[in-house]
Amino acid sequence: MNKPAARHVLFGFHAVTVRLKTAPESVEEVHVDATRRDARMRQFRERAAAAGVRVVDSDATRLGQLVGNPRHQGVAARCSALAPRHSLDEVLDDVQAAGEGAPLVLVLDGVTDPHNLGACLRVADGAGAHAVVAPKDHAVGLNATVAKVASGAAETVPYLMVTNLARTLGELKERDIRVIGTSDDAEATLYDIDLSGPVALVLGAEGAGMRQLTRKTCDQLVRIPMAGAVESLNVSVAAGVCLYEAARQRRARSAG
Repeated sequence: MNKPAARHVLFGFHAVTVRLKTAPESVEEVHVDATRRDARMRQFRERAAAAGVRVVDSDATRLGQLVGNPRHQGVAARCSALAPRHSLDEVLDDVQAAGEGAPLVLVLDGVTDPHNLGACLRVADGAGAHAVVAPKDHAVGLNATVAKVASGAAETVPYLMVTNLARTLGELKERDIRVIGTSDDAEATLYDIDLSGPVALVLGAEGAGMRQLTRKTCDQLVRIPMAGAVESLNVSVAAGVCLYEAARQRRARSAG
């Protein structure tokens, strides 16, 4: 006997709008704050209606109870879960088959805060990363808070949680993907190395950084140069710096 599809709630304009755009069949109904009549809400209602999704008038209190968070922007959606993301091998095979250029993977070791993960997914989408990888036992999973902060990127970037991160990094190496870790004590800086080829960028949690085995598995360590008084960046900001430097180098290489 088949299990019924798992259901969850998305909230926030960006997260719900992206789901309506990419998988409208998975949206069962949207709940909106009936007191909001501004242009943004009118456009959202029109988009939901165009997707054939039922719109339920609600209020801020009931929306807060539905999503478990007061920062819902007056929008929530009951959705069926999407099919699980591909394995990393399948993602990389698809990249190769589609001729999308050199793989670019973001690896997060120990990022347990949903706001940080959501921001990392958002920047990964913007920079063109093909996947975000994290260890199952040392990371936060996808939830409504992650989806809201990601502003739709949780629906577009494969987030793959693996059982053994060191082994996964080894498998990336077997595919000739260089594994570059970030560390405050590295000699080389991010701007000293070639990121235009196949690469996986590994970032650890703030404070603790990468775990020792993850660090040892990297092909090379680099640091982000810091010119001011602070010693490090938030992990999502660091991810943005690293991914966009890789994207810049790739564009320069293709243009040349």
